Amino acid sequence: MLLHNISFKMKAFFKQPFFSSQRTLFWLWLLLPVVAALTKISKHNNNFLIFRGVFWHTLQGTSLYIEYPNEYYDTNHYGPFFSLLIAPFAVIPEWLGLFFWLVALTMFLYWAIRKLPVRDGVQIATLWFCAHELLTALFMAQYNIAIVAGVLFTYVCIRKEQDFWAAFFIMLGTFVKLYGIVGLSFFFFSKHKKKFILSLFLWAAVMFVAPMLISSPEYVFSQYTEWFTSLTSKNTENLFASHQNISFLGMVRKISGCADYSDLWLILPGLLLFGLPYLRWQQFKHLSFQLTLLASVLMFTVLFSTGSESSTYIIAFVGVAIWYWAAPWQRTRWDIALMVFAFILTSLSPSDLFPAYVRQEWVQPYALKALPVTIIWLQLTLEMLCKDYANK
Repeated sequence: MLLHNISFKMKAFFKQPFFSSQRTLFWLWLLLPVVAALTKISKHNNNFLIFRGVFWHTLQGTSLYIEYPNEYYDTNHYGPFFSLLIAPFAVIPEWLGLFFWLVALTMFLYWAIRKLPVRDGVQIATLWFCAHELLTALFMAQYNIAIVAGVLFTYVCIRKEQDFWAAFFIMLGTFVKLYGIVGLSFFFFSKHKKKFILSLFLWAAVMFVAPMLISSPEYVFSQYTEWFTSLTSKNTENLFASHQNISFLGMVRKISGCADYSDLWLILPGLLLFGLPYLRWQQFKHLSFQLTLLASVLMFTVLFSTGSESSTYIIAFVGVAIWYWAAPWQRTRWDIALMVFAFILTSLSPSDLFPAYVRQEWVQPYALKALPVTIIWLQLTLEMLCKDYANK
């Protein structure tokens, strides 16, 4: 009863003109990258320095995947094609490049959410719900914001029968950070599968050779080989890293403290659960089912990746929002509780709004940021296997 009352009051509160205005959300989301940039102007943002380095090292013909301690700490794990994507932000002063980079990422995701085939109220609710998680990603200048936008656009383009551009977004995400490959999950929604496949090969060829415009074929081939090696070694390093492997895989490994088993023992059952809803092909025609599969893709991508960081959860969190509002039935008090649980533990736990002791002693050491999203993903999968998604 208490949760029901809270839900009713929250709905009434957020229906006020200020909160339900598209203009409010646009300016709020534009303000977030400004705030993030201002907090970093007087400091070096290590991630952005790595990103800038991808362009300059490609131009200089030096390795993209070795350490450059005089420039930044850590190493790059993005593909050679990223050198062209980051170029406009790398050739201007660092502080200005960072500012426009954050604004570009934010507006890309804002645009993607606004293009979802759902009513305005759902878009606005999603923008509110994900705003804090977006800010977490912006503080790290993370490209993950563009990853989730690319997945959303992949689905939107396939639904609009724009398979050529759907293939573009898949290959864009794949050639930058591999995550974009999950866009292939929407293959069965395509009405032009041959065109879709041919477009994938075309864009793959274009993006493979494109970095040669500022380097050479030999250099690009060598860097793709180094990229594969760097990703393989990074996977091993991530297993028990405190700020890495914040996923379902990491949560299980860090709680158990066991390093001897293979993640395949978790990944293979996860893939099975992820794939089972595809057997319900009769549901494919329902928009709610398609959107729920989109939500599943976004959450699965984060939960079953050892590379997941706190800032990666902007991907999963958009999925959580879509899951809640896509259902063509009335959500229960349990569902409301899950959303509150996710917002508190997943979104707020990295911030100063969350008790520092709990964060340092429990949430970070055991990757508990993944717990609410894991529960929601399991419930989502059960719903997709049992529920009828026809609009009532």
